[in-house]
Amino acid sequence: SSILYALPPGFVESSCRSRIFWMKLNKLFLQGKFFQLEIYDPYAGPILLDEKLASRCGYMLSEDVWGNPVFRASVLGCHVANEADELFTLTVNIKVSSFSSMRAAVTYTYPIYCSYPSWASREIVCEENYMEVSVKTDVPAVSNDYTVAWMSALPETQNVAYQQWQLMFVSPSGRKRVTVSDAVKLGYSFNNTLSRVYLRAPYHSNESDVSVVSGVNMNMVTSTSMYRQRWLLLLIDTTVSCPVDGISFTDTTVTWTMPRVIPTLVVQESTFLSKNIVIGVDDQVIINPEEKNYLLKHNETHIRITIPIGAEEGRLKSSISDGVYGIIYSIDLFLEHTWTDAGWQTTKYTVIKSITTPFMPQMPAVINNTVPEERLFNVAFGHFLPDVSLVAIAIGNVPFTPREAQHHGFKVYETLFSNRTKGFILEVSFDDPYVLKEYVNRNETKYTLLVNYTLSIGPEMTLYYHSAEVECVIADIELPAAVGYCDEENLYLTLPTFGLHQYWELYLGNTLLNRHVALTNGYLAATNSTHLILQIPLFAAGVIYEEVSFQKIKARFEVALRKVRTMETLQMFSVSCSFNSSEFIICHPDGTIMISAQMKTVPAIDMSKTKLRDSSCKPREYNEAHAFFKFHVTTCGTSVRFEGDHIIYENEISYEKETLPGQSIPTITRDPDYRLTVLCYYQAKETLVLGAFVSDPVTSPPFGSGTMGPRSNTAAYRRVRQALNVVSRVSKDESFMEFYEPSMAILKQSVEPVFLEVELKDESPNIELYLENCWVTRSLDFSSTPRWNITVDGQVVLNDQCTH
Repeated sequence: SSILYALPPGFVESSCRSRIFWMKLNKLFLQGKFFQLEIYDPYAGPILLDEKLASRCGYMLSEDVWGNPVFRASVLGCHVANEADELFTLTVNIKVSSFSSMRAAVTYTYPIYCSYPSWASREIVCEENYMEVSVKTDVPAVSNDYTVAWMSALPETQNVAYQQWQLMFVSPSGRKRVTVSDAVKLGYSFNNTLSRVYLRAPYHSNESDVSVVSGVNMNMVTSTSMYRQRWLLLLIDTTVSCPVDGISFTDTTVTWTMPRVIPTLVVQESTFLSKNIVIGVDDQVIINPEEKNYLLKHNETHIRITIPIGAEEGRLKSSISDGVYGIIYSIDLFLEHTWTDAGWQTTKYTVIKSITTPFMPQMPAVINNTVPEERLFNVAFGHFLPDVSLVAIAIGNVPFTPREAQHHGFKVYETLFSNRTKGFILEVSFDDPYVLKEYVNRNETKYTLLVNYTLSIGPEMTLYYHSAEVECVIADIELPAAVGYCDEENLYLTLPTFGLHQYWELYLGNTLLNRHVALTNGYLAATNSTHLILQIPLFAAGVIYEEVSFQKIKARFEVALRKVRTMETLQMFSVSCSFNSSEFIICHPDGTIMISAQMKTVPAIDMSKTKLRDSSCKPREYNEAHAFFKFHVTTCGTSVRFEGDHIIYENEISYEKETLPGQSIPTITRDPDYRLTVLCYYQAKETLVLGAFVSDPVTSPPFGSGTMGPRSNTAAYRRVRQALNVVSRVSKDESFMEFYEPSMAILKQSVEPVFLEVELKDESPNIELYLENCWVTRSLDFSSTPRWNITVDGQVVLNDQCTH
């Protein structure tokens, strides 16, 4: 049992349209509740509405596109009170309960009244779950035009029962004559009113047929209703045909196509005349379709309605399919087509169509509206329908609810777009700890915002996830600028420490310039709160000598500013100065040695007559006290030896004594004996093959270090020395019996012995012979380089043999 209650205001709306009762329930009153509909018959009482009853009785229960329950009923439906085919009343009970069993239900009674004073000769309604045709029962005028269905029914008329309606169905499987009660069992409903006969048929019954009319599939029931009483035999064509498809879609439109002329419903097509076409949404007629961008077109064969997807009368709904966001558009349309023809006078043809598009994927876009100068990410995520809400957002993989994000300092808010969609705006500072920062290019930082959105989609509240990565590169790092200066003995570089070791490192050539390298090379490194100061002695490793001349050195020291990870050189910091130096030795990485030597002798000697071991190697420049030499380690009699991890090149500066002509032998020399040993040290592991040094200061190994020291100094006294007569020869074998011709080039393999004889043709007892150096070359040219020493200071340094 249930109690009747007064209807809450706004719960139910009703209207009358196209011979149909329309009733809509407001879903807001039904949230979290269950409801049922009963059809109230004053004689039979309440009858529960179910699906089977609905199609047979002319009822339709569904939802509109917004989810509000909608009930439609034909005015010729079951349990409708009919007054003279003009006033129709239907009473509906609406039962609402908090329980699915419908116990403790609240019942609201709602009567619907509709007035239809004028009817067409034939009216057809194509509902979603049934087809209905009603025909005036006035005796028609005599006509010679007979339809096939009519003619096929004639032979059966002799068997029509007396005072009883019967139905004749014609289908591809044959003819079938049934009584009204049997028709009800088959799902049909047949009855008559004061002035009309109607037949209601389900779609796709056994007695139906599907035919294609102008490209549209039509479901058709061909039937004749027959009645015999006394002298009256009444045959009524109750054929009905309704479209079952005709819907097509594009990305932007929905098109509904129907045939303009349906042959089974028109006796004489030549007399067909279309009178009026009306379209509507729900129960409302669209007065000016063009204003809403609806397109209604019809020609000889078709009626075509095209509606833009998103039109306000329908509903766009968000959806998720296989993890992809998309939209679905739904709209409830109806069409009324009124026509005349010779056989039927006026036909009013109404079709109700609920249209829903397939799922249409809509890839959301992440729109980067960041203004770099503001140092603030501004990211819009859209476009979404209003039924989408933001549930959570993760920044740098750290999740936040919208409220937590606001509390942290992010700005999260919605924005509306012009096409009735919305987006979600996120603002995050570049300096937020959850923003990734990377130093790129010369002076730029790349800020990366990693965002993971979690959205609630549609009324089903399905969760949808989307990840985005937004980057912004901004030139906000200032490359350091170095200042260089010099004093009498050192070069200095001063540069800011900001960013050092974080973005950049200093490199000397290809070596990281750290504190250990600085100390090893003899540099002094000092730092304060803002700057690094490097002191580089003039003759320290790594100094590049751009110009070296007599008593003057132009030196340069440079370090490379490189990116920490990529080793890309961004800038060279260089300091260059000229120095005055009276004494120095410079060992270049390419093997060039430059010496400014000061000869401290008493009395002073003639510097123009100084030489290296090879007497042809004279000073390039000189004055009274200094001589300047420049030569390669492979020339001028330079010897080489290995000590530990060093290669040592050695030469000697000596003085060619000047002899004074005398009356007798020995001859007297007037100058002191002087020898200055010159040494250049190179790191063996950093030295390339002799003669193949690279002069590029960036890639070359460090300069060698050099020393000078006198071997002997007899400048304090004079001594007498004779002019010597020395002859040297090379023997062909160890017998020293056969010799090579003088000044002849001799070719030897590296493993062959060399037999050398040097003879002193002087019998003075105060003179002894000492063989200092001998060497070999790889060409016929005596002065060619490179040359390899065989003996140095009389000692054999290679595997070859040298004897005298």
